Amino acid sequence: MDMGFDWISRYGYGAIFALLMLGIVGLPIPDETLLLFVGYLSFNGTLRLEPALATAFFGSACGISLSYAIGRFLGMRTVKKWAPRFHILPSHLARTYAWVERWGKYTLLIAYFIPGIRHVAALVVGASLLPPAVFARFAYTGALLWSGTFIGMGFVAGEEWRQLSAHVHRPLVLGALAIVVVFGVALILFRWSTKSSQS
Repeated sequence: MDMGFDWISRYGYGAIFALLMLGIVGLPIPDETLLLFVGYLSFNGTLRLEPALATAFFGSACGISLSYAIGRFLGMRTVKKWAPRFHILPSHLARTYAWVERWGKYTLLIAYFIPGIRHVAALVVGASLLPPAVFARFAYTGALLWSGTFIGMGFVAGEEWRQLSAHVHRPLVLGALAIVVVFGVALILFRWSTKSSQS
């Protein structure tokens, strides 16, 4: 973790991009803690908030796109075969598969907020041959919500960001579900208003 902090302090936005991309692909990187740290650095003026948000989003989006491509082109059988070599537990793979079976494309919105699930969600979704356009819509929205949420929390917490990071994982699932519900309601309202204006 300290190495990640040091990289971000030294190399700024490039380190944010690389660490989040690799973390989403599956390397053992404390993504949420790093995002809180980025928010804190934006608070104290070391980084600018807007480029930090954009860099975190693009790093997350590239990481999940790479995982999706691996799952899509190699298939579920190969993913299961190679999962142990990348420290992906069979329980995480089975749990993610169950989530995808139940929630489909919406898993991509929730998965970012759940450690152990986000690292394999795109692999499973890719292996299920979800169309790229649908994947992009939900995965990139999830990347924006996730990175923005934790950078925003770090920015608001300021000097107290370390205390926040110690308790940040507890409300993740409830927070993710709440975000999905809000997003779903907003989407329904948007479609309803569009149809009403066309009629």
